[in-house]
Amino acid sequence: MAMCSEVILVKRRGDNSKLSYIEILEEEVHKGQEQKYPDKKSEDGNEDGTGAPQTGSNKNPGHFPSTYSPYSLPKPLSISSDLGGLPITLEMAMELRKILFGSAFHTFNYEWKKSYFSFHEPYSELSYALQAERGGARAIQMVVQAHVIKQILFGTSKEENSSLQSLQAVSQKEQEKALAAALADILWAARDGEEVTVCLVTTDICFTPSRDYKVDNFTEKLLLFNFCDKDAIQTFIVDHIHFFKTEGSHGVILFLYSALFSRTFKRLQEDFGCTVPHLLKLNLGNFTCRQAVLNLMLTGRASPYVFNGDLQYDEQGGQLMVPMRGILNRSDVGYLYWNREEMEQGRLSQVGSMLKTPRLPIWLCNINGTFSVLYSTNRSLLSDWKMEHLFDLHFYNGQQSQNKTVTLTIDTQSHHWEERQQEDEGDIEKRFPSLEMTIRTKWDGAVIDWHGTVPFF
Repeated sequence: MAMCSEVILVKRRGDNSKLSYIEILEEEVHKGQEQKYPDKKSEDGNEDGTGAPQTGSNKNPGHFPSTYSPYSLPKPLSISSDLGGLPITLEMAMELRKILFGSAFHTFNYEWKKSYFSFHEPYSELSYALQAERGGARAIQMVVQAHVIKQILFGTSKEENSSLQSLQAVSQKEQEKALAAALADILWAARDGEEVTVCLVTTDICFTPSRDYKVDNFTEKLLLFNFCDKDAIQTFIVDHIHFFKTEGSHGVILFLYSALFSRTFKRLQEDFGCTVPHLLKLNLGNFTCRQAVLNLMLTGRASPYVFNGDLQYDEQGGQLMVPMRGILNRSDVGYLYWNREEMEQGRLSQVGSMLKTPRLPIWLCNINGTFSVLYSTNRSLLSDWKMEHLFDLHFYNGQQSQNKTVTLTIDTQSHHWEERQQEDEGDIEKRFPSLEMTIRTKWDGAVIDWHGTVPFF
């Protein structure tokens, strides 16, 4: 296994900013609310896959052992420092925090810390599928899900058509191999130059914290392993896959750290420019991913916008001081976006053709702020326009309530869905299901058959 000998160098910034009194006060208030309401979720309740709010009865009572409090986590996994790797420095940790949160005093909350990449049971109907809970980490889990589907359907097979059955006969070893390949693919695309970094955790604290840095007992223990060969990356991740797929591993955070170090902080700043202060934003008490994080994992570039190319001029034709950076190339996995509130207010973001038409028929979907995946088993769907007349798409949203893959039939020739929907009365979500509206951002006017499934997203 070939490791690069070069060491990541991160310059210390001179502006080690501290939180203002107001920010510290807000943080303490939020901390008190979390302690008072440990079971309160940070997102809206209408996210259980059926349109109804989730209740306590939907939770798996065996998720935590009885000896754990609602906010406890299993002891984190760790690796021996004898394996090698570059210990993280205080300067690196502060840069990492600032590019994520805007301040070295912020840390990930409980929802993020407990998130990892967990599959459904092997050989089950959803054996290809990751389980994604609420919270900001869900976006990353579903991006990785899209890449896992890509690996299982199209990774080694050269056939034009795969079958849904191939996703339902996945063993545990195949799950781990597909996950490792998906993570390696994303990191390889995000790399700056020839080097990729994979982060693992050791038992030892790697640096002495300063007064300008808030300890989380995790980031301070990072070891950085650098690779120049894609196969070596995948082999290393397979050998240490439990760091990403085991409860208590902080697997999603480890992967996010790996992607940021692989891209390098300097290149990330160039990607999103001065239009984005940092990569995560606080929303309803939880840190959620900005578009730049999604684009980094879809395209390898942390651009903050979804339109094609870089925008040099404003709407009046004046040249912008700093270009607005969009999508430069098609990627293997695409992106679809729809938001009912934005649609009603006439400010729906328009996704460019680079993301709408990926190289493979797999899309990460952001529907009203909830992430899911649409895909086709037909590799040639987007390369032959005749195939887009009548075809099937499969939908998975990562939620516990979805126990099977939903198949939708898309008809782009029968433009009568508007007339049919105008005859319906009642709930607007029933008249215009959000998933259908999302699909129509790619196939305008399409008629969508749910085959008896009650529409949900």
